[in-house]
Amino acid sequence: MKKEKLFLTTGILAMLTMNVSAQDSLKTKSKTDSIVNKQLNEVVISASRSERNVNEVGRSISIITSDDIKKSGANSIAEVLSQQEGIYMVGAGQNPGMTSSIFTRGANSNQTVIMVDGMRITDPSAINNSIDVAELALVNIDRIEIVRGSHSTMYGSSAIGGVVNIITKKVTKPGLTLDIYDTEGSFGKGTQFSNSNIYAGYALKNGIYFSAEGANEKTKGLNATVDTVTRASTYQHKDLSDGFNKWDANVKAGFINKKLDVYASYKYTQQQADIDKSAYTDDDNYTVNFHRDLFTYGAKFKISDKFNLNYTGGYSVMKRISINDSSLVDNNNNYNKMYDRSIYSGKLISNELQANYATKGLNVVLGGGANSESMTANTLLYYLDSYNFFPPQYNSIETSSDSVNPHSSTANIFLHTDIGGELISEKIKAFTLSGGLRMTNHNVFGTNVTYEINPSVKIMDGGLLYATYATGYNAPSLYQLYDASRYYTWDNNSTTGLTLGNKKLKPEESKTIEVGFKQHFNNITLSATYFQTEVKNVIEYVYLWDKNIGIDTLGQGARDDYRGETYLNLGTMKTEGIELGFSSKLGEKCSVSGNLSLVTGKLYYHPDDIDTTQTRGNHVQLFNNGAFINKEVEITGLTRRPNTANLSLTYKPIKKLSLRADMRHAGARSDVFYDSSLPPYGALGTVGVEPYTLLDLSAHFDIFKGLSAMLRVENVFDEKYSEIKGYTTRGRGVYFTLRCSL
Repeated sequence: MKKEKLFLTTGILAMLTMNVSAQDSLKTKSKTDSIVNKQLNEVVISASRSERNVNEVGRSISIITSDDIKKSGANSIAEVLSQQEGIYMVGAGQNPGMTSSIFTRGANSNQTVIMVDGMRITDPSAINNSIDVAELALVNIDRIEIVRGSHSTMYGSSAIGGVVNIITKKVTKPGLTLDIYDTEGSFGKGTQFSNSNIYAGYALKNGIYFSAEGANEKTKGLNATVDTVTRASTYQHKDLSDGFNKWDANVKAGFINKKLDVYASYKYTQQQADIDKSAYTDDDNYTVNFHRDLFTYGAKFKISDKFNLNYTGGYSVMKRISINDSSLVDNNNNYNKMYDRSIYSGKLISNELQANYATKGLNVVLGGGANSESMTANTLLYYLDSYNFFPPQYNSIETSSDSVNPHSSTANIFLHTDIGGELISEKIKAFTLSGGLRMTNHNVFGTNVTYEINPSVKIMDGGLLYATYATGYNAPSLYQLYDASRYYTWDNNSTTGLTLGNKKLKPEESKTIEVGFKQHFNNITLSATYFQTEVKNVIEYVYLWDKNIGIDTLGQGARDDYRGETYLNLGTMKTEGIELGFSSKLGEKCSVSGNLSLVTGKLYYHPDDIDTTQTRGNHVQLFNNGAFINKEVEITGLTRRPNTANLSLTYKPIKKLSLRADMRHAGARSDVFYDSSLPPYGALGTVGVEPYTLLDLSAHFDIFKGLSAMLRVENVFDEKYSEIKGYTTRGRGVYFTLRCSL
């Protein structure tokens, strides 16, 4: 049945493409040329921190405009990113409000930089400092720039897999600009989806502008966990509707003229989501509340045609509160008599100043900056009796990070240059050599240096062949450095002296080789890239076991063999892959685009890499797969990182009507689950996840100038699939959007 759906989907798209191509083959060439010129003139800033023609930059780049987002009909940034080559979004197809994680080119979820207006956005209180992409909204976006591959020379920590820069709107047209829309829909029995948005901007003729936007998303969703009725050991509570409520507000003010571009903005995000205990395990009374205050600001001063200064900065404060208030545990209306509350907060401050110099054949960027992060974590667990709370000193557990004051600070300086061949001789003007260097000082692990070399050469008409060698790094999170949790032996309640956090952690360090080619001719754009990345000092969460006990006999009898857990730099991750992309304008009425991403990876561990001063010489067991590192270990395959393919076709039978089909395929992959049978006491095991193919159809109609409507059918074949084993995904969804733009 799955194969029939895939063949049918492919057939529909192929026939429609051929039909439209035949109809439009006789259209005039002048209109096609205007489309080509628009593509060739696209400017990107994230790849080189300077305005460069996207087709002249020797990197794999995607630009998603606000118009692209509108036409896609997507309801979240995760959905938009999931259609891009090299990216797999876990959570994009699940209940709204579920965690969304980004995996770029096989890198871990915390190895891609997410930025808003050039400021890196993180969650300092998260275990690995990665942001939940579900937090971000399609609010006030001008465009999204994606640069794949190692980019730590430009953006520092985490830029191993790539960079995603969300650039907000600036009002440049004098007068009033309005954009109001409402989306209503459903994606399964008993579900409701509603998203309302209003944007208003006003610009004066002298260059001063103001804008404000507000959005509210409400969802009455599916039971987020897979039906567990077949698991006899698990109570099946009929919590069929997990809800989600999110508010976003944004205000921005700025001034633009020929010499100066200055702005300041404030964004507020608040959301509440119903969550569940774990895969296959529902929970009727577990909620997470999150909010973030984000200030960003910047100024660009054009001193001359060749020289300008650019300043960017920001301040972010976030808080996440999770509460699980006595959940129902059986059919007799009995509760577990527990109250669990965790409060996590984080703060991020970032400021950078750079100078840009550009002349014929030479572009130089010199800059530096500083940023700091801090976090707090406070947890409280109360046990209840049949009537009320027991006295807290007997039946409560409370922990706090305040005593260790988790924080980090970094200072950096960076240099990037693009040297064109024409600087030496017109005979080699097709050749460009780009390169960069960054030096970063971190208050915990010291100084780190990254660099990149990026030669490229123009070949044929509109073609670019390029290669890159780049190093990168990913700093340990505050949680991994400072968590003060200790293990106490059950026999005499004495501490082992070990803490979960490890201040001796070093950053993960990467080396990336990339070779790519992109070509623009007539109305077609093609790209192909091969990459290979090696990450050393991978940070792993490990169990520690008594060094005086043989591994084969650990956990037997009443002996206390366990010595706690910690984080270690342990292992090497190697990934490689191929990315292919294309887009084409098939005459006036039809356009098609698609991409294919193939990725594979391995993990290597060696006992010589163990920091025995942190482990006290005890046995080390990986929580990630249960392996003991008493010998060389090799793990093949990457979890939650499949091969992917995307295909999009747009057809305009008449001027006011646009029809679109999007097909997305994710290949077979593995996922993790807690396997209690892994000796001695359990660790993460792996389980296979089936591939899936989804088809979305949409129709966009311009009712009259400024008023439009869209009907979108998501997952047309109502495919049953999994992104995370044990959690549900959305079924067939129908959404209707009415938009007024002035």
